[in-house]
Amino acid sequence: MGKMTKPTFAYLLLKEHPYGREMLRQILSKGFIPTIIITEDSAIGDEEREKFLKRIEGKEIAPTIEKQLAELEMQGVDVPHISVPIHNSEHVMPHIENLDLDLIVFGGTRIIRGEILDHPKDGVINSHPGLLPDCRGSASPAWSVYHDIPIGSSTHFCDNGIDTGELLL
Repeated sequence: MGKMTKPTFAYLLLKEHPYGREMLRQILSKGFIPTIIITEDSAIGDEEREKFLKRIEGKEIAPTIEKQLAELEMQGVDVPHISVPIHNSEHVMPHIENLDLDLIVFGGTRIIRGEILDHPKDGVINSHPGLLPDCRGSASPAWSVYHDIPIGSSTHFCDNGIDTGELLL
Protein backbone atom coordinates (compact mmCIF):
# COMPACT_ATOMS: atom_id res chain seq x y z
CA MET A 1 0.00 0.00 0.00
CA GLY A 2 1.40 3.42 -0.97
CA LYS A 3 2.04 6.25 1.42
CA MET A 4 -0.99 8.48 1.90
CA THR A 5 -0.35 12.14 1.10
CA LYS A 6 -1.25 14.80 3.61
CA PRO A 7 -4.16 17.05 2.68
CA THR A 8 -3.73 20.66 1.66
CA PHE A 9 -5.88 22.87 3.85
CA ALA A 10 -6.65 26.40 4.95
CA TYR A 11 -6.95 27.01 8.68
CA LEU A 12 -9.43 29.66 9.86
CA LEU A 13 -9.65 31.06 13.39
CA LEU A 14 -10.59 34.13 15.40
CA LYS A 15 -7.61 36.40 16.12
CA GLU A 16 -5.41 34.78 18.79
CA HIS A 17 -8.29 32.84 20.31
CA PRO A 18 -6.83 30.28 22.76
CA TYR A 19 -8.96 27.48 21.26
CA GLY A 20 -7.65 28.20 17.76
CA ARG A 21 -4.07 28.48 19.01
CA GLU A 22 -4.29 25.12 20.78
CA MET A 23 -5.90 23.47 17.76
CA LEU A 24 -3.10 24.75 15.53
CA ARG A 25 -0.49 23.47 17.99
CA GLN A 26 -2.12 20.02 17.94
CA ILE A 27 -2.41 19.99 14.14
CA LEU A 28 1.25 20.98 13.73
CA SER A 29 2.35 18.39 16.32
CA LYS A 30 0.89 15.67 14.08
CA GLY A 31 2.88 16.92 11.09
CA PHE A 32 0.03 18.64 9.27
CA ILE A 33 0.89 22.10 7.95
CA PRO A 34 -1.77 24.48 6.64
CA THR A 35 -1.36 26.00 3.21
CA ILE A 36 -2.66 29.31 4.59
CA ILE A 37 -3.95 30.65 7.91
CA ILE A 38 -6.76 33.19 7.81
CA THR A 39 -7.51 35.08 11.02
CA GLU A 40 -10.69 37.06 11.63
CA ASP A 41 -9.80 40.35 13.35
CA SER A 42 -13.14 41.71 14.57
CA ALA A 43 -14.76 43.22 17.66
CA ILE A 44 -16.91 40.10 18.07
CA GLY A 45 -13.81 37.92 17.78
CA ASP A 46 -12.11 40.05 20.45
CA GLU A 47 -15.11 39.59 22.76
CA GLU A 48 -15.09 35.82 22.24
CA ARG A 49 -11.34 35.65 22.91
CA GLU A 50 -11.64 37.71 26.11
CA LYS A 51 -14.56 35.59 27.40
CA PHE A 52 -12.54 32.43 26.82
CA LEU A 53 -9.40 33.89 28.44
CA LYS A 54 -11.41 34.84 31.52
CA ARG A 55 -12.76 31.28 31.79
CA ILE A 56 -9.29 29.74 31.67
CA GLU A 57 -7.53 32.45 33.65
CA GLY A 58 -4.21 31.28 35.02
CA LYS A 59 -3.98 28.22 32.77
CA GLU A 60 -1.18 27.80 30.27
CA ILE A 61 -2.25 28.36 26.68
CA ALA A 62 -0.63 27.54 23.36
CA PRO A 63 1.86 29.99 21.87
CA THR A 64 0.53 32.80 19.70
CA ILE A 65 -0.07 32.09 16.04
CA GLU A 66 2.92 34.29 15.18
CA LYS A 67 5.21 32.27 17.49
CA GLN A 68 4.00 29.00 16.02
CA LEU A 69 4.58 30.34 12.51
CA ALA A 70 8.05 31.60 13.50
CA GLU A 71 8.93 28.06 14.64
CA LEU A 72 7.85 26.75 11.24
CA GLU A 73 9.93 29.43 9.49
CA MET A 74 13.01 28.28 11.43
CA GLN A 75 12.37 24.86 9.87
CA GLY A 76 12.19 26.43 6.41
CA VAL A 77 8.38 26.33 6.14
CA ASP A 78 6.58 29.55 5.25
CA VAL A 79 2.82 29.61 5.85
CA PRO A 80 1.01 32.77 4.74
CA HIS A 81 -1.01 34.38 7.54
CA ILE A 82 -3.80 36.68 6.38
CA SER A 83 -6.07 38.85 8.51
CA VAL A 84 -9.63 39.66 7.40
CA PRO A 85 -12.41 41.68 9.09
CA ILE A 86 -14.83 38.72 8.93
CA HIS A 87 -14.51 35.17 7.60
CA ASN A 88 -18.02 35.00 6.21
CA SER A 89 -17.38 37.56 3.49
CA GLU A 90 -15.85 38.38 0.16
CA HIS A 91 -12.56 39.00 1.99
CA VAL A 92 -11.65 35.29 2.27
CA MET A 93 -12.32 33.95 -1.23
CA PRO A 94 -9.59 36.01 -2.97
CA HIS A 95 -7.04 34.34 -0.69
CA ILE A 96 -8.21 30.76 -1.31
CA GLU A 97 -9.89 30.68 -4.73
CA ASN A 98 -6.62 29.95 -6.55
CA LEU A 99 -5.42 27.39 -4.01
CA ASP A 100 -5.94 23.70 -4.66
CA LEU A 101 -7.31 22.90 -1.20
CA ASP A 102 -8.50 19.51 -0.08
CA LEU A 103 -10.01 20.91 3.12
CA ILE A 104 -10.73 23.98 5.16
CA VAL A 105 -10.36 23.48 8.91
CA PHE A 106 -12.19 25.77 11.33
CA GLY A 107 -10.19 26.46 14.48
CA GLY A 108 -12.91 28.24 16.37
CA THR A 109 -14.82 30.59 14.11
CA ARG A 110 -18.22 32.16 13.99
CA ILE A 111 -20.87 30.54 11.78
CA ILE A 112 -19.65 30.50 8.19
CA ARG A 113 -21.87 29.89 5.19
CA GLY A 114 -21.76 30.29 1.42
CA GLU A 115 -19.09 29.72 -1.18
CA ILE A 116 -16.30 29.15 1.36
CA LEU A 117 -18.01 25.84 2.22
CA ASP A 118 -18.09 24.80 -1.43
CA HIS A 119 -14.48 25.61 -2.30
CA PRO A 120 -12.32 22.75 -0.98
CA LYS A 121 -12.46 19.39 -2.77
CA ASP A 122 -13.15 17.29 0.31
CA GLY A 123 -15.10 19.70 2.50
CA VAL A 124 -14.84 21.88 5.56
CA ILE A 125 -14.18 20.41 9.00
CA ASN A 126 -15.30 21.85 12.33
CA SER A 127 -14.82 20.70 15.92
CA HIS A 128 -17.83 21.30 18.13
CA PRO A 129 -17.92 21.26 21.97
CA GLY A 130 -21.04 19.11 22.16
CA LEU A 131 -22.27 15.68 21.11
CA LEU A 132 -23.97 16.12 17.77
CA PRO A 133 -26.72 15.92 16.68
CA ASP A 134 -28.20 16.19 20.18
CA CYS A 135 -26.41 19.32 21.31
CA ARG A 136 -26.00 21.91 18.54
CA GLY A 137 -25.23 25.61 18.69
CA SER A 138 -23.35 27.71 21.21
CA ALA A 139 -22.89 26.97 24.93
CA SER A 140 -23.17 23.23 24.24
CA PRO A 141 -21.64 22.05 27.53
CA ALA A 142 -24.19 24.11 29.49
CA TRP A 143 -27.06 22.80 27.35
CA SER A 144 -25.74 19.25 27.85
CA VAL A 145 -26.02 19.66 31.62
CA TYR A 146 -29.42 21.37 31.38
CA HIS A 147 -30.91 18.64 29.14
CA ASP A 148 -29.05 15.72 30.79
CA ILE A 149 -27.09 14.94 27.61
CA PRO A 150 -23.59 13.49 28.10
CA ILE A 151 -20.84 16.10 27.71
CA GLY A 152 -18.48 15.49 24.82
CA SER A 153 -17.26 16.87 21.54
CA SER A 154 -17.81 16.14 17.87
CA THR A 155 -15.98 16.70 14.63
CA HIS A 156 -18.10 17.15 11.53
CA PHE A 157 -18.17 18.35 7.97
CA CYS A 158 -19.85 21.74 7.62
CA ASP A 159 -22.87 22.53 5.52
CA ASN A 160 -25.05 25.65 5.46
CA GLY A 161 -26.90 24.59 8.61
CA ILE A 162 -25.67 25.05 12.18
CA ASP A 163 -23.74 21.95 13.27
CA THR A 164 -25.77 19.76 10.90
CA GLY A 165 -23.09 18.33 8.61
CA GLU A 166 -21.96 14.71 8.40
CA LEU A 167 -20.27 13.50 11.61
CA LEU A 168 -16.65 12.37 11.53
CA LEU A 169 -16.13 11.77 15.26
